Amino acid sequence: MASASAFLLGENRGRRLRDRLVRFGVTAGGISVLITLVLIFFYLLYVTLPIFSSVTVKPRNVTIASFPDTVVAVGIEENNDLAFRFSKQGELAFVSLKPEDSLAPIISQHSIANNPVSFAQSLPRDAIFAYGQSDGYVNVVKPLFQVSFPDNKRISTASVSYPLGQSRFLLDPQGQAIVELAISSRDSDAIIVGKTADNRIVAMTFKGQDDALNSGSLNATSIWQSHSFEITDVPQNINEIIVTPDGRTVYLRSGNYIYVVQVNQSGAKVRDVVNVSDKNGNIEKIELLSGANSLLLTTSDHSVSQWFEVVREGKRSLVKARNFEFSISPIKELVSEYYRKGFFAVQQDGVLSAYYTSDRNVLYKEHLFEQAPDKLVISPRADRLLAISGDQWQTYTVKNAHPEIGFASLWQQVWYEGYQEPDYVWQSTSASDEFEPKLSLVPIVFGTLKAALYAMFFAIPLALAGAIYTAYFMSSRMRNVVKPTVEIMEALPTVILGFLAGLWLAPIVEMYLSGIVMSLILFPVTILLVGWGWAVLPGKWRHRIPNGFHIAILMPVIVLLGYGCIAASPYIDQWLFDGDVRGFLTNELGIGYDQRNALVVGIAMGFAVIPTIFSIAEDAIFSVPGHLTSGSLALGATHWQTLTKVVLLTASPGIFSAVMMGLGRAVGETMIVLMATGNTPIMDWNILQGMRTLAATIAIEMPESEVGSSHYRVLFLAAFVLFIFTFIFNTIGELVRQRLREKYSSL
Repeated sequence: MASASAFLLGENRGRRLRDRLVRFGVTAGGISVLITLVLIFFYLLYVTLPIFSSVTVKPRNVTIASFPDTVVAVGIEENNDLAFRFSKQGELAFVSLKPEDSLAPIISQHSIANNPVSFAQSLPRDAIFAYGQSDGYVNVVKPLFQVSFPDNKRISTASVSYPLGQSRFLLDPQGQAIVELAISSRDSDAIIVGKTADNRIVAMTFKGQDDALNSGSLNATSIWQSHSFEITDVPQNINEIIVTPDGRTVYLRSGNYIYVVQVNQSGAKVRDVVNVSDKNGNIEKIELLSGANSLLLTTSDHSVSQWFEVVREGKRSLVKARNFEFSISPIKELVSEYYRKGFFAVQQDGVLSAYYTSDRNVLYKEHLFEQAPDKLVISPRADRLLAISGDQWQTYTVKNAHPEIGFASLWQQVWYEGYQEPDYVWQSTSASDEFEPKLSLVPIVFGTLKAALYAMFFAIPLALAGAIYTAYFMSSRMRNVVKPTVEIMEALPTVILGFLAGLWLAPIVEMYLSGIVMSLILFPVTILLVGWGWAVLPGKWRHRIPNGFHIAILMPVIVLLGYGCIAASPYIDQWLFDGDVRGFLTNELGIGYDQRNALVVGIAMGFAVIPTIFSIAEDAIFSVPGHLTSGSLALGATHWQTLTKVVLLTASPGIFSAVMMGLGRAVGETMIVLMATGNTPIMDWNILQGMRTLAATIAIEMPESEVGSSHYRVLFLAAFVLFIFTFIFNTIGELVRQRLREKYSSL
């Protein structure tokens, strides 16, 4: 007896030790999971928060450079080491901005034109400058910078180049003075437009071809072919001239009217005349925004408006998109960024403001100067500002990494360049450096919910009906086969499902669309008819099939129904739609059809979600205590009454958890929606069109995004939104489950 007690005592000690170890392991694992989730949450916040940081402008260093003439244009080279200065008298000077050169900053000076009467400059990124002369000639020049690294030290050098092959061109054959001037050049196209002293508008276009003898060399030149013409049918009192870099459009301002001139190989023609007057003031100045698709109009009421061309009813027209409001002080200068749709504005009282065109609200506003500087310019990388006031050249460090991202651009409708109206748009990349990123999360959030909704429409009825039948009606022998089989389906890789959905299922749905729609209608009707037919059969027939094996009757019927609908689909198409269902949908009903659409996604992703919902719901129903079922049946209730009044109510917490788990799985699904949809970020509930989801967007674009860029951080924000979605769904599911458990725990 003593030895037996000692043995039992040792066994109990070992069991207690194992219990403690298991309890410790489970607790440690749970805490580790919570810590991991918290770390993921804060890491996503860490990556995304910089896109909402405010703009800062801080003084850097001062350079003293004295010039006897008047400045008309200033620029900075890419590395912020050198600057150039054009004067009203036709001089070009290069100035060093390095602190070590502050005592002798002027590097070189060049005479470009003698006694010019007008001056013009292209968009900042092209850096082409021109002087108009009194004899009808135009001098064209471009500051050129080269960087070398001798002994691992960066050295920037400056020189003068002639981008059109020569420095001087005869713009007006009549020899009149060029009193207003505009120039633009990019790639193989260039244009010069001027107003003469006798109020004629003369133009010269250039078409460049690579020099085959020098192609591939650093000194490669272009052979330019020029064409001169006059622009007619415009008023004489032209105040300003603006030309686009492609040389195809010229904007002529006369008071509050803008004449849109279309340039072609044979000449030019006025395409449109637009009254751009503002109810509170007159137009004072127009400027091109980066990309040359938008005009910024400064008015006398101290406001700036953005205008661009849109196509409406087959006609291009110039429309006003938005207004930017300023204080009462006059606006002295607008400084557009090189590659982004942002700009700085300097007012007469020294207030500096920063704006971005997708958000009319001010990004930065500060009384930075005692009075407005003579000239203000921004660097190519938008990280420096250079303000010239007399002899003082003051540089400022600018931190404005993500001006294109804000609450408005992420969650509100924005009127983008070229769009007919404000809209939610996701378009993150383009072939142009001056592309306006469109990073609204609304379309991809909508696509996520759309895909999940249609998947749940397909999965919930099948999964719950299967779970109810398997747990309550099916025989234990058949259940032991069916339940593991369905659960094994969950192990099927979703990439395989996406592959099959995109390459196999989508063409079948397109080919047999009528049959599939018909099967969705006939499927529940047929099940009800089979059930009714079984109920009216004589008892001796019904008792021949063992209890729990009735599904064996329904399965052949379902298979025959599916085959019949598919086989009848071509005949239905020919009978009702003249053999062209897609044409009928598009032409008669106005419904678009994409081969990879929400219907395909709903079927494929529903198939992936069914095992999750089925397994959890089946366990919940099967776990209902047997005495509740037996008691209900003993009191005279039927099996159906027992199921609806007792079993489902008792199992409702688990059933609801199953649905919410399936919804969370559908929201976070990646590969199926990536491969089975067109990944088009559109907002349309049409089940026959595609969508783009948060998870698919992250999977597609994250490998190609530049680390630290706005695109990169917005993708992390999309991941954060997806994280919040799943957290909300799981939290709601848990709260409802607890409420249902408390409500029906007394059964």
